[in-house]
Amino acid sequence: MASIIGFGGTFMRANDPKALYAWYVEHLGLIKGEGSYAFPASKHDAQVVFAFFKQDADHFPLTQKAMINLQVDDLDGLLDRLAAAGVTVDPNRQSYDFGKFGACTDPEGNRIELWQPIGD
Repeated sequence: MASIIGFGGTFMRANDPKALYAWYVEHLGLIKGEGSYAFPASKHDAQVVFAFFKQDADHFPLTQKAMINLQVDDLDGLLDRLAAAGVTVDPNRQSYDFGKFGACTDPEGNRIELWQPIGD
């Protein structure tokens, strides 16, 4: 039986795709590949979560139709570095039995959730 075998990527609308690519390269480590951009291969086993929220849920801004969640190896270190670089960082950080969470906002106002899984 045919089935899905992995996560293909994240697709977002942008007012200035070139500038937004540059921001993700500079601040979050996106790497330009052949015809696309990607994050570097990880030494960790990737876990991709799909979560669906009601239209009026406040987990991310109501004006934003989708939000990406990126796994990180040092949440506090990354958020501190982003804040020092002038990136808008949500001061609220949460810890759960499955990991730590924080968030930042890209130059076009998209909230990005950052997740450090347990054990990292």
